[in-house]
Amino acid sequence: MPRSGAPPLLAALLVAFAAAAAGAPAAATDFIRKSCRETQYPSVCVQSLSSYGAAGNSPPRSPQELARAALSVSADRAKSASAYVGRLVGPGLRGSAGGAKKGSGSSPARDCVENMADSVGHLRDAAKELGGNMGRAGTPAFRWHLSNVQTWCSAALTDENTCLDGLSRGVDARTRAAIRSKVVDVVQVTSNALALVNRVGSGH
Repeated sequence: MPRSGAPPLLAALLVAFAAAAAGAPAAATDFIRKSCRETQYPSVCVQSLSSYGAAGNSPPRSPQELARAALSVSADRAKSASAYVGRLVGPGLRGSAGGAKKGSGSSPARDCVENMADSVGHLRDAAKELGGNMGRAGTPAFRWHLSNVQTWCSAALTDENTCLDGLSRGVDARTRAAIRSKVVDVVQVTSNALALVNRVGSGH
């Protein structure tokens, strides 16, 4: 009895599906790499956004999705850096909500925790705004929402740099180096995020 044509057809469909699935991550990676060329720290940009996709998140496929992913990465790293600095300066600094406790005694390291906590809030606000209903690109409503995102991202970058600037006084060299290595990483990914946010409004 001649064999049915169904199995070969099924096999061909499976091969085609596998090829398409394999091509999707490659296309997403290429999109990330090309977009990151516009940032100040392209290698950091590619690494951080590739790890975002590897963590089980849907790969970004548009400038807006990519910028939102970059903001999420920045917020996560700022939160991690804030927690790290908080451990270095000891207990009694954090409030019940996990943020820095204002008025708990000023020092550059403690101020840095406050700055980084503020940065996390700004970055989360920016990511939420960018992921919401911003309206059609080019409309006044879209530009207004995008301006909010840019403002929050710039404020986060200012907070992070303020932390770094404060470390030049009243912090021993070993602690300063430990904090700086964490915060510089956050500054770089936030700078990249802002560059990608700016691309959203530039017609790319």
